Amino acid sequence: MNIQGVKQRFGIIGRSPLLERALNTAMRVATTDLSVLIQGESGVGKEIFSRIIHELSLRKHNNFIAINCGAIPPGTINSELFGHEKGSFTGAVTERKGYFETVNGGTIFLDEIGEMPLDTQAYLLRILESGEFLRVGSSKVLNTDVRVVAATNVNLEEKIHAGKFREDLYYWLNTVPIRVPALHERREDIYMLFRKFSGDFAEKYRSDSITLTPEAKLILENYRWPGNIRELKNMVEQLSVLVDQKEIDAETLVELAPQIKNRLLPSKGSDFAINNESGYQEREILFKFLLEMKSDLSDVKSLIFELVRANDLTLPDISALKNMQGFGNDAGHRKIFDRRNEDDQDDKYGSYDSNRPIILSGKSGSGYNETEDVEEILSIEEMEKRHDS
Repeated sequence: MNIQGVKQRFGIIGRSPLLERALNTAMRVATTDLSVLIQGESGVGKEIFSRIIHELSLRKHNNFIAINCGAIPPGTINSELFGHEKGSFTGAVTERKGYFETVNGGTIFLDEIGEMPLDTQAYLLRILESGEFLRVGSSKVLNTDVRVVAATNVNLEEKIHAGKFREDLYYWLNTVPIRVPALHERREDIYMLFRKFSGDFAEKYRSDSITLTPEAKLILENYRWPGNIRELKNMVEQLSVLVDQKEIDAETLVELAPQIKNRLLPSKGSDFAINNESGYQEREILFKFLLEMKSDLSDVKSLIFELVRANDLTLPDISALKNMQGFGNDAGHRKIFDRRNEDDQDDKYGSYDSNRPIILSGKSGSGYNETEDVEEILSIEEMEKRHDS
C-alpha cells in the first residue's frame, strides 16, 4: 500500500513533506516487530500512527489496545498493565489479568509514556528484553508476545537527566523514532483540514459547509495552533454553529475566535507575540546581531583601505560600486585613490561620505594617515526609538 492509500484508509488529510515522511516511516516499520516511539505535541494524532503500524503489521488480526499512562493512578498502573493475584493488596478480591496478558500476540499503545512511574518502567523494560513479567503479588514468571508502540509529548531526554525516566528503557523504546509534525509546521494543510471538518459537520447536521475569505484564510494559517488538529476541529464546529453567513470574513473570524490573532510570526505595533516576553527576547537577539554585523562591515572596510595603501593599488571607478553598501550615488564626493598620480597624501584617500564610518586621522611617522574606527554603540532602547521614528 502506498502513502495515498494509507491516507484514504485512515482519513489522514494533508500533503506536508513532514507528514508524509512520518507516514513513510510508520509504513516501513509496521512489517517488523521493532519497538516504536512516536513523538509530537498534544493533539497531532499520535494514536492514528500507532493504529497504522498495527493494521499494516502481521499482528493486524490480533488485539490492539491504547492506554494513557498519565490517566492511570500510580498505585494501580502495575495491576492494570501486568495483572494481580487475589489478596495481593486491599480490594484485590479476585485475580486479574493485565493488558500485557490479554493482548498477547497483539499491539499495545502506551500514550504519555513519560508519565509512567519508575517502578513500572522496570517491569516494562523486562518485557521488552525477554517478554517476561510478574503479576502483582505473584512469584510465577509469565510470558507474553506483545509489540509495544509508545508515544510522548515531552522531551524524554530531559526526564532522563532529571532522574524521572530510565535511560535503558528510552533506548529500547526508541528503536525507530517517528516525529509527527505540529499543525503550525504544516501550514499548507491547515485550510484543507478546515474544509474537511466543515464538510463533515455539514453532512452530519445537514447544513451548508462554511468557507473563508482570502484574508480570513491567511489569519487561520498564521495562527500558532497550540492545540493542533483537535483545536482546529473544535473551532470549525464552533464557527459552523455561530455564524449565519457561510463565507466568513476576517472580522467575523476574529470576533468569534479572538485567540486567533496570536499569529505564528510576530508583528510590530500589534497585539501579537512580539508584545510578550518571548517576542522581546527575539528582538533583543536581532539587535545584537545587527550591531555585530555593523562591526564586521567596518572591519572589512578598514581591511580594504589598508590593502590599497600597503600595495599601492588603484581603486576602480566609483560609479561601478554605487550599489554597494557603504558607497553613495554621488561620485562627486569620492576621489580615485592612485598613489602613482597623486603626491598629496591627505587627498590620496579622498573624503568619506556621511554613510561611512567616522574616521579620526592624524599624520604618522611613515607619512600615511593613521585611522581608527569609531562605532556608535546604541542601547536597545535607543535603537527602538530610532526605529519607531
